Parts: sequence; structure tokens; C-alpha cells
Amino acid sequence: MTDVPPPPVPPAREPWLERIERHLQRLQRLPLTMMVASLLAALGIVQLTFQLGNSVYRTLTWSAETRQTQARVETLERDVQILRDAVRASQDPEYLRALARCRGFVGKNERVVVASDAPDTPPGENCKALRVP
Repeated sequence: MTDVPPPPVPPAREPWLERIERHLQRLQRLPLTMMVASLLAALGIVQLTFQLGNSVYRTLTWSAETRQTQARVETLERDVQILRDAVRASQDPEYLRALARCRGFVGKNERVVVASDAPDTPPGENCKALRVP
């Protein structure tokens, strides 16, 4: 048998040295943590940019469609007013008489006078379109 001396016993570590080693291990993981945090921040910025762009697009589209709809509503309101005026004028004898004259009709006690050089074309409208009062 050979007498081999036992391995030397490691010297006892100081508690402050162990704390420093733990801090160093944390610092070694710091670059990885910073890269992950930077990647997440970049993804957040991309998502925020997309959301803001989408919101601006929706706002512009909504505003344009609102203006178009309001213009269409105004046109329809004008048309409704014209039709109401036409209904009201259809009860007015003076308006109906003027409308009949524009269409070429004559009164009961009136005579039609035609110029000798009048064209042979069929009669049409004698007046421009009348706006209902």
C-alpha cells in the first residue's frame, strides 16, 4: 500500500467573497437580459406605431365618409323641399295655368296666333323649367 497524502482541504471562504461571486454571476446574465428587454421594447414600438397609424387611417376615412354622407343628406333634404313645394304648388291655380301655358295650352277664350314663317316642328316647351315657388 502506498501512502498518498489526502487532498488538501480548500480554505474556508469568506461570506463577503461568496456574495461578490453571486453578484458577478448576475452581471454575466445582464447582457442577455438587456438584449431580451431591448427586443421586447422594439416590438412594443412597432406595435404602437402600427396602432397609431391604424387609428389615424380610420379617423381620416371616417371623416371623409362623414362629409360625403352629410353632403348626400343635404342634397336629399333639398330634393324633399322641392317635392313639398311641388305638392303645395299643385293646388295653386295660377301656377297650374302658367305650367299649362309653358306646355303649349291656351285658355278657353283665347285665340292661337301662329306666325306665317313658323317652323313645322312639333310644339315643345315654350318656357324654361319653372322653379316651384
